[in-house]
Amino acid sequence: MNIQYHEELKIFKLDTKNTSYVIGVVDEEEFVGHIYYGKKLDEFQVGYLMRTEEAPFVPSKNNRDRTSFYDCFPVEYTGHGVGDFRDSSISVKTKAGHSAVCLTLKSYEIYAGKKKLQGLPATFGEEADCSTLELTLWDKVLNLEVMLSYTAYRELDAIIRSVKVKNCGQESLVLTKIMSMCLDMDQDGYDMITMHGSWARERHVQRKAVGLGKQSVGSVRGESSHQEHPFLALLDDKATQESGNVYGFHFVYSGNFLAQVEVSQFDSLRMMMGIHPTDFAWNLQAGSEFQAPEVVMVYSSEGIGQMSRTYHDLYRNHLIRGSYKDKKRPILINNWEATYFEFDTDKLLNIAREASGLGIEMLVMDDGWFGNRFDDNRALGDWFVNEEKLKGGLKYLVDEVNKLGMKFGIWFEPEMISPDSELYRAHPDWAIAIDGRTPSLCRGQYVLDLTRKEVVDYTFESLRKILTSANIEYVKWDMNRQLTDIGGAFTNADSVGEFYHRYMLGVYELQERLITEFPNLLLENCSGGGARFDPGMLYYSPQIWCSDDTDAIERLAIQEGTAMIYPLSTMGAHVSDCPNHTVGRNTPFETRGHVALAGTFGYELDVTKIPEEDRTMIPEQVSMYHKYNDLVRTGDYYRIASYHENHFYDCYQVVSKDKTECLITFVQVLNRPNYKNRRILIKGLNPEFRYQLEGSELVLKGSTLMHAGIMVEKLWGDFRSKLLYLKVVQ
Repeated sequence: MNIQYHEELKIFKLDTKNTSYVIGVVDEEEFVGHIYYGKKLDEFQVGYLMRTEEAPFVPSKNNRDRTSFYDCFPVEYTGHGVGDFRDSSISVKTKAGHSAVCLTLKSYEIYAGKKKLQGLPATFGEEADCSTLELTLWDKVLNLEVMLSYTAYRELDAIIRSVKVKNCGQESLVLTKIMSMCLDMDQDGYDMITMHGSWARERHVQRKAVGLGKQSVGSVRGESSHQEHPFLALLDDKATQESGNVYGFHFVYSGNFLAQVEVSQFDSLRMMMGIHPTDFAWNLQAGSEFQAPEVVMVYSSEGIGQMSRTYHDLYRNHLIRGSYKDKKRPILINNWEATYFEFDTDKLLNIAREASGLGIEMLVMDDGWFGNRFDDNRALGDWFVNEEKLKGGLKYLVDEVNKLGMKFGIWFEPEMISPDSELYRAHPDWAIAIDGRTPSLCRGQYVLDLTRKEVVDYTFESLRKILTSANIEYVKWDMNRQLTDIGGAFTNADSVGEFYHRYMLGVYELQERLITEFPNLLLENCSGGGARFDPGMLYYSPQIWCSDDTDAIERLAIQEGTAMIYPLSTMGAHVSDCPNHTVGRNTPFETRGHVALAGTFGYELDVTKIPEEDRTMIPEQVSMYHKYNDLVRTGDYYRIASYHENHFYDCYQVVSKDKTECLITFVQVLNRPNYKNRRILIKGLNPEFRYQLEGSELVLKGSTLMHAGIMVEKLWGDFRSKLLYLKVVQ
């Protein structure tokens, strides 16, 4: 068992392959404190790090300064309102209006494996993969139990944390705040990495020094959002891709979140992550429970790159599910940027015929196939085929596409409803709204109230009816607006604080039912591009549309941030037409293909209209994808250079697990006069293996390639790219 308890010292030690996480219990009141998180330890005797043998001492030795103890003790999960004036992990409201919570240890359990979280996405593991510690804390006055769950993986340096609370008393409580993790550490010159953006420029990396007070990222938009991301890393201020201590925290949730760092007056640092407390209030009736989502913690002593590779391996093996978990994805062509709403059966079949001849494997029909959907102001919710556009019906179209040897996919936006729709005219109360207030439109649409069972059931049956009517093998699930006007026909003063979380539970239920009913379906999540690219969605779909911005140069920063924590196999990435529909930039077709190769790879254009020079390149790109995708999908990712940082060029690589092959992608964004060929240092090779550079006679040892590097020939012009492939030779 890689989790142990030392009964005499009252210390729990959780070990992964290279790290240890240590928790201690102190004083006769049994306060639970954080001791250590870092490189693997061989012994338990580290309780001195809690500093309980110095002032202000524990309450049994110095009760006159109990509040001073609370305010500086490195608590494992902090209560509220009793003397710790740093931000709290939990708060409640009693019938008397009190909010205080004080937690001490009640019991513990250690077991092999990991339990599911009811109704929530979560990582998974068998008994051979991981062990779990459950610490049950309680507030004796409230008779409130708080169970802290920790799962430590044996071969991955990841620890998963979650929290479940239970009201064991006779009176109801309102849970007003519930963080999924709290971590108190000494502040030691840390930086923090967060990800920011907007529509079409998601997950741009920001790094800055951690200062005194509170620094946070979060979302109150009802989704994880384009603007901020449920991830935060703490790292040594000198940490690089290859060196330094890095702590990553990632929230497995798709709704409102808060990730916060607070540095106190004593230079201690508190990291917290969980559901955003704004507009959150959960009714805990006597005997009832609330399960909070989980946080994935990763520690690396070898820089940002090792943190990235740990997240990649964990998510590939212990979060993504389904038939496509370890499988190459079909190369698809999506008609959105090719046609927008202006298409019919003949147009789609023309695209499919041309695409199939070039080696493209799937046609995806995007928005505009249903109801009265001739523009984006109507018909959301009317999930029945518009046979004015699709003459002969959906099955005819799908059958004809299948005859070409192609799969067929379809777009839905199941969470939305248009005011101009048959569904809204029949059920206006199904749209989220506050009684008496004009609800806010966004993109001409409202949001369905998925907290209601009948709405969830109707939506699922609508999808099921379409998916059983023809051989549909892929669904793109879109969500194009945030949540506002939180209310509804069954929302009252006592339940409105539950709405955001219940909405997410409704989304998760829908997607779980979908992939259960259609286990071979390839589901790709999307939210106006990348507004809900989060670990919660990965539990249901093995890939997520990375961004609506398909420009190869804009994608460099977007994909760099995304790849810092997500496997390349999860990033929906396509080659699109030029001038690019988002930024108007012209880039070489070859470069567009090289950048999209870092993701799932596909096309977003009218293949019947693009220049012949570009069209003839598609079979080469298809061949390139099939040659390299197994490596890209399963290999170890290394960041060599960042255009986001140097404003000149971008470079990243993937190395196979057995170290026998390596693919390097080099993108020259801006050419410069009078500079020599660029030398890059390869990473992650076996120093004793000999590698040949494809297309040349050059054969070098891995040690030479890593220490002396390799030259990239000068490329003529802006926005040019090159692939370099290394393979072991005998």
